[in-house]
Amino acid sequence: MDPVGEHLGSPQCLSPPELTQKSPLIMGVYMNTKTKTKTELLGMGIKELEDFMESVGQPRYRGRQMHRWIYQKAVSSFYEMSDISRDLRTKLDELARISIPRVLKQRASIDGTRKFLMELEDKKRIESVVIPHNRNKDTRYTLCISTQVGCPIGCVFCATGSSGFQRNLEAYEMIGQVLGSERELQKRLKSNDNGLITNVVYMGMGEPMLNYDQVIKSIYTLNDPKGINIGQRHITISTSGDVRGINQLAQENLQVTLAVSLHACSNELRDRLIPLNRKYPLEELIKSIEQYIRLTNRRVTFEYLLLDGVNDHKEDADKLITLLKPLLANVNLIPYNEVVGLEFKQPSPQQVNEFYYYLLQAGVNVTLREEKGADIEAACGQLRAEYRK
Repeated sequence: MDPVGEHLGSPQCLSPPELTQKSPLIMGVYMNTKTKTKTELLGMGIKELEDFMESVGQPRYRGRQMHRWIYQKAVSSFYEMSDISRDLRTKLDELARISIPRVLKQRASIDGTRKFLMELEDKKRIESVVIPHNRNKDTRYTLCISTQVGCPIGCVFCATGSSGFQRNLEAYEMIGQVLGSERELQKRLKSNDNGLITNVVYMGMGEPMLNYDQVIKSIYTLNDPKGINIGQRHITISTSGDVRGINQLAQENLQVTLAVSLHACSNELRDRLIPLNRKYPLEELIKSIEQYIRLTNRRVTFEYLLLDGVNDHKEDADKLITLLKPLLANVNLIPYNEVVGLEFKQPSPQQVNEFYYYLLQAGVNVTLREEKGADIEAACGQLRAEYRK
């Protein structure tokens, strides 16, 4: 998994149920007087937190305190906030929440990769994976996060795709994966370093472009220099080929990296592997990528999963060369991480290397991803599927 304004789209505003004109409004979140719904603070910026604190009778500077505790110290309990009075902590605990997801289970690989199964407020479960950049003691990490619970795309080689789709994640739930993973890393590594995670890839469970507004909103929060402060060039959005989302992203003033899960260079094979190709065939996808490159002048990464006997032949390599060599693009070859219960297998190391060197000799900008986390089944959706059994 490789390292990747104000236009946030126009999400529809739906009226919450059981609200009356007397229902208090706190920071755009209605407090339902019947159910006493708590206001979610995770995902709010400094001004929003200042406004919230003012709305509950506190000076605005308290919002800046909240911001530091949430985004720099990754606390989820108001009782951990030592520079706030006990009475105010109790009041905040009654009115608000900071929903950093709970780590239910984790696995650690011999290569340093860690996979987290996280539980959200509604008990839905998602996965995040942290990958070390090297084996040094002071290494930094890339975090792969989920954007949906399950996935509606249904890629036939993917454990998440076989589990179905439940719902989109909110921006704060994506941010919570970063803070929760950072906190868990600190605990496991016995470290006080707040900058262990330096790169974020939207490449976990779900199709990011089908949850576009929330993904973009989360990116601005992750990039905030007064908060988590992950550079835009260290953020990657991966898509299975949603052309509408790619076209939208091209209009954003963002310096993130776009990655496209290609995996096949003919519509016949890609239709079988990635059902979304039936809606956006290769011709339309490549046209969209060409426009994206023209508008952003940014290089696009194409992910190519090598499946034994399926897309790893010389003729597959020739099609890939023809399709991608004219583009400002990188190709990232990924040996398949096998999933129990699915038919697909990883090619032999010899076949993988032959495919890689064939592309290299043809002048394609290609990298061969080092296999990470194979011993802990780090492929998307595997731990969640196992936990349900």
